[in-house]
Amino acid sequence: MKNKNISLNFIDLFSGCGGFSTGLEMAGHKCLLGVDFEKDAIATFKANHKHAETFLGDIRNLDTKKLKELLKHQKVEMVVGGPPCQGFSTVGKGEADDLRNSLFLEFVRVVKVLNPKVVIFENVTGLLASKNKKVLSKIFESFEKLGYTMNARVLSSDEYGVSEIRRRTILMGTKDCAPPIFPKISHGDRGTNKVSTVGDAFKNLKAPNGEIYNHDPKLVTLKKAIDLERLKHIPEGKFVRYKKDEEKYLPKNLRFDVVWEELAEGRFRQAKLQRLDRKLPSPTILTSRTSYYHPVEHRYLTPREAAACQSFPNDFVFSGSITSQFRQIGNAVPPLMARAIGEAVKEIFVSNHKTTTADVDFKKYAFRYSSRPAA
Repeated sequence: MKNKNISLNFIDLFSGCGGFSTGLEMAGHKCLLGVDFEKDAIATFKANHKHAETFLGDIRNLDTKKLKELLKHQKVEMVVGGPPCQGFSTVGKGEADDLRNSLFLEFVRVVKVLNPKVVIFENVTGLLASKNKKVLSKIFESFEKLGYTMNARVLSSDEYGVSEIRRRTILMGTKDCAPPIFPKISHGDRGTNKVSTVGDAFKNLKAPNGEIYNHDPKLVTLKKAIDLERLKHIPEGKFVRYKKDEEKYLPKNLRFDVVWEELAEGRFRQAKLQRLDRKLPSPTILTSRTSYYHPVEHRYLTPREAAACQSFPNDFVFSGSITSQFRQIGNAVPPLMARAIGEAVKEIFVSNHKTTTADVDFKKYAFRYSSRPAA
């Protein structure tokens, strides 16, 4: 069976606006259902996945009967999602017990009901931190009890054609087929293609019909006159985080009213007045619409520009207020990274390789973006 002929029916739990689903569909898979509790996110999902069903609400209220009704009793071959869980970040305690009352268990419940061949779980890179070893082991154990062979990687979106650097832990489990296969790096120093930049993302924002959606620069202007004057002094790709930055870019009358020596580590926790650089990928697009500024224009990014950095297609339209749109974009899996994962999944079904989770030293290989050469 050739890869291009492989198409899996999947559902997207904790789907948000549907970045993961969009990328998997780019790879030829078919989304049957999106589940999320945020009204605007589901409205966006539905508008861009017209063939898929949606469930708006707490996943704990999605019982087996309702789930199967929404799926019209179609076979589900892949379940994907990013359940929010305690203990995964560098802030949490890393206790396995944190999973007991988390929505992760709902993810496992749905997997148990549907019995897909492939499970994909995405989360923060901190999940693979040493202090989270017990948590990760509990996650693996939860799926292994259901018969899945598990593995994990940290993927960096810029290495898959995304004009943004976003690193995410991807856990994959497979059942009754070959073990998990992760995408090969295609862009940047370790790939065969040049990295995609902010300039590349901004080059064309028009949808195929000629419209530019979610893009009104007048709605993303700076409200405070002093902030506007400060921004005018910041060169492309620069920002203020340390005292030396302030002294280099801002005249005395525009400097911040802070005592640098009294700040933790002598710096702002989050850089201020951060302009993007058109020659580089964007930093991780955050959920706040005031995190980054246009490379040369004196304003914030529009939702369309942020979505372009995240690799959303130009005809992907977002619902809700600008604040809501940014939250959706900042929480999403970049579609082009998801597409690469979707293409790798196809390899599983033409592979004759056999292994088990016990054979996999995921800690040795998980952070591949930080070591050379690439596998």
